[in-house]
Amino acid sequence: MYPGRVSGSVLEINVSPLESELPHPVESVEVTDGGIVGDRYGDSRTLTLIESEALEGLRADTGVELSAAASRRQVLTRGIRLNDLVGERFRVGDVECVGQELCEPCRHLQSLTEPEVLRGLVHRGGLRADIVSGGRIAVGDAVSAAG
Repeated sequence: MYPGRVSGSVLEINVSPLESELPHPVESVEVTDGGIVGDRYGDSRTLTLIESEALEGLRADTGVELSAAASRRQVLTRGIRLNDLVGERFRVGDVECVGQELCEPCRHLQSLTEPEVLRGLVHRGGLRADIVSGGRIAVGDAVSAAG
């Protein structure tokens, strides 16, 4: 988490019903222990998140503008350091998760965007989390350590 902050917030939620479709923003989603309802990865039992601060850092460091949707992460956050949630329980709206691993950028993401994305998002490409219990996530919801 960022100094003095025990929680952050959801800035954007992106879903893509079809593999060939760029994820698009929605105001809220229903999540089951199987994943986001209506998302092409809805049966993955995971949620992917990325910090708005990471995308701002990418722009500052490389000049590359990458939207949350183009990052292929489902939830854009602000104010909480996602790397600190690896191995930890946390909540996104009504949904309880456990941080599993960092979502390091890959060559596929680079091929869909810009060459600098791979280098620019190393160790700040987001978080893959297992869904413990489902619920609703909406733009503006809190992201916080469970407890």
